[in-house]
Amino acid sequence: MVTLGNLEEQLRAFQKVKIANTPLHTFPDLHKRLHFKLLQAVDIVLGKLTDKMCSLQSVRDAISNQVSGAFQLYEQNIDTLDLATCTQRSAVAPSIADMLEWLQDAERYYRRQFLRRKNLLLTLRADDLSLLETAPKRWESLETTSGEERISDTLFKVSFFIESQ
Repeated sequence: MVTLGNLEEQLRAFQKVKIANTPLHTFPDLHKRLHFKLLQAVDIVLGKLTDKMCSLQSVRDAISNQVSGAFQLYEQNIDTLDLATCTQRSAVAPSIADMLEWLQDAERYYRRQFLRRKNLLLTLRADDLSLLETAPKRWESLETTSGEERISDTLFKVSFFIESQ
């Protein structure tokens, strides 16, 4: 996103330059070529961001599959589990309800992050400088440190309990 913001600045500065008033005016079609190169660079960066979104989508899908599998396992064994068993926790093991809640929190977090970032990317166009200018700040505003910390904390708890078994 920072690269995208830098390219926006270059495009904006490029619009202010009058090549006809510089020694470079002797080069034919220089203005069109430079403009094309800058727009092409924006498209390349947008393509790389789209590739990164594919990675985030994979994480989202993997978490979703884990949550689905956990709930299927819970539903298969629901007849043998009473409410006390599902909500009972100890110093060495969380309750089943806690674990299912943690998984849903992680799934919700990654789903929201993916959707918000995907929507932002879909609004960006190489020829719309105002959108490119605000994109890095809007992208950064999507980062929720509290959400990331909560998910990291949850994953740490889960790994701690898995290792203690």
